[in-house]
Amino acid sequence: MYAVVGCGECQALWIVEGRAETSQCPRCGTTRPFEKRKQFVTTDDEDHAREVRASMLASRQGQDDAFARLDSFAELEEQLDEVGIDDETYLDGSGIDTEEVAAAADRTDSAGSSQSRDEIVREALSELDDPDEAGIVEYASERGVPPEYTERALETLVRAGEVTESRGTYRLL
Repeated sequence: MYAVVGCGECQALWIVEGRAETSQCPRCGTTRPFEKRKQFVTTDDEDHAREVRASMLASRQGQDDAFARLDSFAELEEQLDEVGIDDETYLDGSGIDTEEVAAAADRTDSAGSSQSRDEIVREALSELDDPDEAGIVEYASERGVPPEYTERALETLVRAGEVTESRGTYRLL
C-alpha cells in the first residue's frame, strides 16, 4: 500500500510505502506517528500515488494546465527507453570496441562463474576433504584466482578468526 502524506510543519508531500509506525519528513526531519500524518490518498498502485503527489505539487505552483498536458508516469517511463543513444553507440563514440566487449562478456558467461575471489577461497575450504594450503591454492588457481591472493586471503581469514589452521590443515568456523 502507498500513501501520499504531508508534513504539518513544512507542508512537504511524499509517498510512504506500507504501514510504518512513524514517518519522518524528508524536508524538515520531523518524526510523527504515521496515523497522525495527513493522508491525501491511500492506494495499492505506486504509479497512482505518484500521479496524485505530482498533481498536488503542480497545483501548489499554479501549473495545473501544464500538468494536465503531461503523460502518466507509466507512459513517461516507457518513453525513457526511446530517449538518447543506446549503449553500443555510446561505447563506440568513446573509442571502446563493442565487439571486443561482447566477446569478453561471452567468455565470462561461458566460464559460468560470477563468484568473487574470496568466495572461491571459502568454497575451497568447504569443498576439499583436507584443505591444506597447496590444495586450496590449486583449487582457487583452477578457477582463476592468483596464488598470491589465495595465500593472503587464508592469512586474513585466520587472523579474523573465520578459519583455523592446525598442522597445515584449514577449517572454516
